[in-house]
Amino acid sequence: MSTASLLKSAKVAASPAAGLFTDDSHTTRCAWCQATPFYRHYHDSEWGFPVDDERRLFEKICLEGFQAGLSWLTILNKRESFRSAFANFDAEQVARFGARDVKRLVNDAGIVRHAGKIASTINNAQRVIELRKEFGSLGAFVWRLEPEAKTRPARITHEAVKAMPTSPASIALSKDLKKRGWTFVGPTTMYAFMQAMGLVNDHIEGCASRKAALAARKAFTPPRVS
Repeated sequence: MSTASLLKSAKVAASPAAGLFTDDSHTTRCAWCQATPFYRHYHDSEWGFPVDDERRLFEKICLEGFQAGLSWLTILNKRESFRSAFANFDAEQVARFGARDVKRLVNDAGIVRHAGKIASTINNAQRVIELRKEFGSLGAFVWRLEPEAKTRPARITHEAVKAMPTSPASIALSKDLKKRGWTFVGPTTMYAFMQAMGLVNDHIEGCASRKAALAARKAFTPPRVS
């Protein structure tokens, strides 16, 4: 789910700036993660930090597709069940799933039982294999579309993030994936993916995790097309 959507639904407590909240330990965070400690842990340790791991990238694209029409917290709470159901999002294994697997997954109460999204995950796993042949890795494919700093807002504020449900980079990524046969990869979904995987850092100015995510990106070497 994109931060623009998350911010609209978050109940913002009194905070130093719009879009932030401060908990009992006096830690200031983006307001969208305040619902549970589990959500805050995801915000603090994963969201916005750069990722090149193939499994995690594929997992996130799939889970963003499953999230459509639901809250991200709902998906996050089911993530371990999704991992079990989809072979830990190993693309090679998921690409071999067939009709029997679809039937099994539609009956799996631990995940979102949407036949179209299940079929999409299998389809997209097959497309991952194709991408690797051309680009070397899924990571190399997506990181080549990391937006340049000059195309980003000068300051990441509550209002700036609300105004970015998509971006030129997420639109380009969505179009490219759709052209290659991927499904459930619209531009809003792809912007949420880019936010989560650290291709952009949308932790709001004043959030305690913003500097940590920036430092992680500085130390990170993006995968390149081989």
